[in-house]
Amino acid sequence: MPKIYLSPSTQEYNPYVTGAGSEEYFMNLLADAMEPILLLNGIQFSRNTPDMTAASSIRQANAGQYDFYLALHSNASGPGAGGRSRGILAFYYPTSANGRRAAELFVENLRDIYPLPEKVSTRATTSLGEVRQPRFPSVLLELGYHDNPEDAAWIKSSLDAVAKNLVISLTDYFDIPFLLPQPSRSGQVDVDWGVLNIRARPELDAPILVQAPDGAPLTVRNSTGDWYLVDYYGTVGYARQDFITLI
Repeated sequence: MPKIYLSPSTQEYNPYVTGAGSEEYFMNLLADAMEPILLLNGIQFSRNTPDMTAASSIRQANAGQYDFYLALHSNASGPGAGGRSRGILAFYYPTSANGRRAAELFVENLRDIYPLPEKVSTRATTSLGEVRQPRFPSVLLELGYHDNPEDAAWIKSSLDAVAKNLVISLTDYFDIPFLLPQPSRSGQVDVDWGVLNIRARPELDAPILVQAPDGAPLTVRNSTGDWYLVDYYGTVGYARQDFITLI
């Protein structure tokens, strides 16, 4: 299953114009809201901490194995703009085809929830470290302007909606279904012969992540069509419902 590095802003010195909180504070709240939705959709993640920097986040990510790097930020108007700027930007590295594809997916979906969809766009850049330096596809999102009253209020009031929207884009990127919350259940492998194949996607030709013998216990996290999303001793993947008995 896919694994991402999640890098919410560590810039506590960027206050919100509303007078409460900072860029670091709200982007970490957003990452908090994303975590359970990522897990129920089978997307594994690691995450930086507020005492880190962008540079140390990149180093930590590059020392691991990830499929994607996502940086969460809010923006500030340039000199002379006086907090009048609004909009969302998805930055990607110009030679990264997958980075561009991911940025376009984020923009397409964010236009559904941001009040000014015409101001949601992608932008190629070579100047941002969190776009240029990760050794896997990356996107840096500027999710509105924290020095604009309307954008700052939108971010503060829309954290849950934005979290869900971003995970939808990630499931689109990884070509896996977006799943709504369901209670986890205990299950047991029930095959007449052989083993149960647990796959990377709910498709019979998807790569096999692990195989479970008859009678093996597992946790059913979610379901889509004829498939369960299961956790088998820490490996999360999809298995056919026909071969699992709920207990």
